[in-house]
Amino acid sequence: MLLLVFFKVASANEEPTKEEIVQNRMQLYLHFEDESIPWYYLAAIDQFERNIQQVRKDIPKKDGAISITYSSEFWAGALNPEPDDMSPQSIAYFAGNGADGNGDGFADPNDDEDTLFTMGSFLSKYGPAEEDFESALWDYYEREETVNQVLTIAKLFKHFETIDLDEHAFPLPRQHNYSYRSTWGAKRGWGGRRIHEGTDLFAGYGVPVRATSFGIVEVMGWNEYGGWRVGIRDHHNTYHYFAHLAYFNKGLKEGDIVEPGTIIGYVGNSGYGKKGTSGKFPPHLHYGMYKYNGRTEWAFDPFPSLRIWERSGS
Repeated sequence: MLLLVFFKVASANEEPTKEEIVQNRMQLYLHFEDESIPWYYLAAIDQFERNIQQVRKDIPKKDGAISITYSSEFWAGALNPEPDDMSPQSIAYFAGNGADGNGDGFADPNDDEDTLFTMGSFLSKYGPAEEDFESALWDYYEREETVNQVLTIAKLFKHFETIDLDEHAFPLPRQHNYSYRSTWGAKRGWGGRRIHEGTDLFAGYGVPVRATSFGIVEVMGWNEYGGWRVGIRDHHNTYHYFAHLAYFNKGLKEGDIVEPGTIIGYVGNSGYGKKGTSGKFPPHLHYGMYKYNGRTEWAFDPFPSLRIWERSGS
């Protein structure tokens, strides 16, 4: 409570630093975890909600440290005549889920503590195992892509024991010769008329290709367009796509957790044909980024991010 009060007072006077924001959120997650609901389950749902609020105009950004939002039906109860009800007693009477997490007598969906306590109470009904958490996510979101994304975030937070995973790395070691420019939207003809959804980074055959973020290897194998390729999903609902590789890092497999700078493969010129096809274009890395917004996944231009990561020297 003291940390939360301090955060709110500080926010009224000046913008909190990133470190203060991370610390406050972690304190909230840890405060509301228990033996059946570890902190990283709460943190993963909160992070997912924050991610989609940042890219969807139909969802307002929630003020406060916690971004989890609830429908009035979920919070107050589907048959409750008062959709904005904050009385724990009447909410319980109408089978709502909203709960008082800080003992002030109100179940306020805009209160960070009530929000996390309510989500923890909902998850605890399913059990402590990972498959129980997955079942709860299915019932809550009813969308496979969302369930998988939240599970990815939870695994990353658990593995690295932090929510501060915003470090990135340039995909090619800077000591090697390479060149690239913005090629977003350029025409592509092989396999039918389409546009280029990424940036091509030209380099010598066999130059190491590095993971650009913390993430989980979601896809690894052959694609007739991208050749030997790797797909990595991070905790920001972003899918990082590395294509036209010569070969993979032998120690890498689907499901592995990587961090910025992890070698995932090597520059090649594979693709544009059946499995094993190569040599139809100069060696280069095709790098793409895709964002999942809770409904669909769409490509966006990675060039600005590449420039930032390159200049940062990482």
